Amino acid sequence: MRPRKVCLLLLLLALAQLLVVAGADGPDEDSSNKENTIEDEEEEEEEDDEEDDDLEVKEENGVLVLNDANFDNFVADKDTVLLEFYAPWCGHCKQFAPEYEKIANTLKDNDPPIPVAKIDATSASMLASRFDVSGYPTIKILKKGQAVDYEGSRTQEEIVAKVREVSQPDWTPPPEVTLVLTKENFDEVVNDADIILVEFYAPWCGHCKKLAPEYEKAAKELSKRSPPIPLAKVDATAETDLAKRFDVSGYPTLKIFRKGRPFDYNGPREKYGIVDYMIEQSGPPSKEILTLKQVQEFLKDGDDVIIIGAFKGESDPAYQQYQDAANNLREDYKFHHTFSTEIAKFLKVSQGQLVVMQPEKFQSKYEPRSHVMDVQGSTEDLAIKDFVLKHALPLVGHRKASNDAKRYTRRPLVVVYYSVDFSFDYRAATQFWRSKVLEVAKDFPEYTFAIADEEDYAGEVKDLGLSESGEDVNAAILDESGKKFAMEPEEFDSDTLREFVTAFKKGKLKPVIKSQPVPKNNKGPVKVVVGKTFDSIVMDPKKDVLIEFYAPWCGHCKQLEPVYNSLGKKYKGQKGLVIAKMDATANDVPSDRYKVEGFPTIYFAPSGDKKNPVKFEGGERDLEHLSKFIEEHATKLGRTKEEL
Repeated sequence: MRPRKVCLLLLLLALAQLLVVAGADGPDEDSSNKENTIEDEEEEEEEDDEEDDDLEVKEENGVLVLNDANFDNFVADKDTVLLEFYAPWCGHCKQFAPEYEKIANTLKDNDPPIPVAKIDATSASMLASRFDVSGYPTIKILKKGQAVDYEGSRTQEEIVAKVREVSQPDWTPPPEVTLVLTKENFDEVVNDADIILVEFYAPWCGHCKKLAPEYEKAAKELSKRSPPIPLAKVDATAETDLAKRFDVSGYPTLKIFRKGRPFDYNGPREKYGIVDYMIEQSGPPSKEILTLKQVQEFLKDGDDVIIIGAFKGESDPAYQQYQDAANNLREDYKFHHTFSTEIAKFLKVSQGQLVVMQPEKFQSKYEPRSHVMDVQGSTEDLAIKDFVLKHALPLVGHRKASNDAKRYTRRPLVVVYYSVDFSFDYRAATQFWRSKVLEVAKDFPEYTFAIADEEDYAGEVKDLGLSESGEDVNAAILDESGKKFAMEPEEFDSDTLREFVTAFKKGKLKPVIKSQPVPKNNKGPVKVVVGKTFDSIVMDPKKDVLIEFYAPWCGHCKQLEPVYNSLGKKYKGQKGLVIAKMDATANDVPSDRYKVEGFPTIYFAPSGDKKNPVKFEGGERDLEHLSKFIEEHATKLGRTKEEL
């Protein structure tokens, strides 16, 4: 063999040896892929096992365990199922558990057996939401897929009896107790009722759907009273004439009718709250005073305006007019009446007169001790109402969280903040500073004056920039447009307050505006508005502006955010149109034309007419409806609606 061939052969042998070694030690792509495939299959099997675990209906002490995954599949072919929604930490649920297990065992022996299940509402959140579970334990009976609320006691005997009743083949849900009103029967029903609560709703409204079961439960409860208090509902989207007649602009709107006369409902929206509120509303609007001592106590220890009508008797026509007026204001004021000549003499009035007076702590030498009005059978209840409202506040009253929304709505409002305390030990100091305010208030009858405890209004004081003033007494003015004016911190007396109020009257004060910092980069599809930029962006007379007022914690606002961003992107090319948003909890809205009473609140501010914004209400907050709203009111769109 030639030396060259020998060398070549040796080289080939060496190369083959290297390949063998590489095959033993190096990565084999096929084997690696096989290993990965095996791992993936194992993971899939584990996931399948987990899914199977979720789908499997387990049993604990005779009670079936359902969840979001297995619920629909399990109940699909069942006629009747008893359900308990519970929370693992709930003490009532733990206490009920042994009783529920007895119920399960009893119904298992039923002919046919009736399944009894429990659902952890804290983990099965979709089911909890679907069945409107708001407390624990919540018990429901599922009849052919429809939930029937169980409202009896949590005893084996009562629950088993109810489930067996519902499971009968001929069982049908009882008819709704809530009356359904239309234009055909509305006046007949409402005009005949001494008192009736009417809900104006929209079928698509989420708040209405949430209210519906509570409203029906309240209707059932109130129907058992003697006399019963009826509850009714009107589909405002179908009965548009009725909705327009009673100024229904949002859903749900609830109104109380007394012999056909409407009054606003300002009560709770859950079963027991509705029941308690309507029972109170069904009573007389004015309470009778029987003894002179009661009046003396009102004067000595009272904390609010005293309203008393003196009449000959219940058949007195003037008394009936007084009752009508009291019904109009019963939400805001306590009304009293008397048939006693002794009490009338003490009040220095005659029978057939109404007296409005303040408790002793709010009386002063600058105002009458009482205000008296003659009331006759022909006196309009509106005239009585106006008289009460005119004299309900003392010259300088005590503004509190409990009376703020009902008493101190008239603006401008001059507020003096300090440590207000009318208890025996601190009354002298409280009245000392109040007397300083009285000296000024008597000269400005067109303004409302009040004192307020600085701790009760700590947030407001902070927003005014006065929390670090270093003064014991501070003052501010809140005007009609929502603007706030703070008095420069200095030693307080009647002269400094007078100068402050006079400067406001002459328009020499600059408002304090609560505002987040102005954004450095504000070029996104949705412009961020803060208190300091509201006028320059929203009130820009040359541009149409859609402004959303939101709260960071608001669930509806979070749900709207992606839709609103899409809206901003859709109209970003429109130079005459601005899509904007503002955190109304962190910024003042400087204009009273943009009232924010809930979140989110959306207004369209058209160019050239910023004082008449259009509020978005009644429609779905989706891209289609918001776009339609913009196109209906826009004055600056550069393209046609068809192109948009």
